[in-house]
Amino acid sequence: MTEHDHEPIPGLPGLLPKDERILWQGAPDWRVLARTAFHTRLVTGYFVLLAGWSLGAALARGVTGIGDLSGVALTGGFGLLAIGLLNALAWGSARTTLYTLTNRRIVLRVGVAFSKCINLPLRLVGTVGLATHADGSGDLPLTLSSDRKLGFLALWPHARPWRVSTPEPMLRAVPEAAQVAAMIARACLAVHPHGTVAQPAPVAAPARAPEPAYAQTVAA
Repeated sequence: MTEHDHEPIPGLPGLLPKDERILWQGAPDWRVLARTAFHTRLVTGYFVLLAGWSLGAALARGVTGIGDLSGVALTGGFGLLAIGLLNALAWGSARTTLYTLTNRRIVLRVGVAFSKCINLPLRLVGTVGLATHADGSGDLPLTLSSDRKLGFLALWPHARPWRVSTPEPMLRAVPEAAQVAAMIARACLAVHPHGTVAQPAPVAAPARAPEPAYAQTVAA
């Protein structure tokens, strides 16, 4: 038994209407999510620097026994604990997340402690962005034309970074992101008869950039 066994259709809060069908379902890659959302590489580098500083200070004082390196060991221990917790959070977030694209909406089933489904009608999707990583996975932020705003904290980590005042839901660490973006583009065009589609080359997201550039793939 899992917390999602009650779902009539995995990732959805209820049965689909007769005129609605699922086009795609996917979940984040937890390793990519750990690097890009929980910044495990950045945190690792921080503790490596701290451990190096502690080691340098110990050597400057003079190392006469194992006890003189206790600061280095303590820093390394805290670093391993922090990285372990961040990876566990990323794994739990990916495990409980399921993105669903239908011919009518995008549904984000998210939440580790408290699961919730966020319905995003395709008619409200203004643009879809795409930032890819080296392994082909990527992030797809969605701008919405609705006046009703979603809460940034309620969305995180499934929200575009640094857009706190105007939160944008984002499909995060999605494998084969370019193909998924194209699929969403086609679905959006089906409900936006006067929309336009741009198909630029995906923009690679730098490993440590706080706000990567997103190539626009749909403009309704």
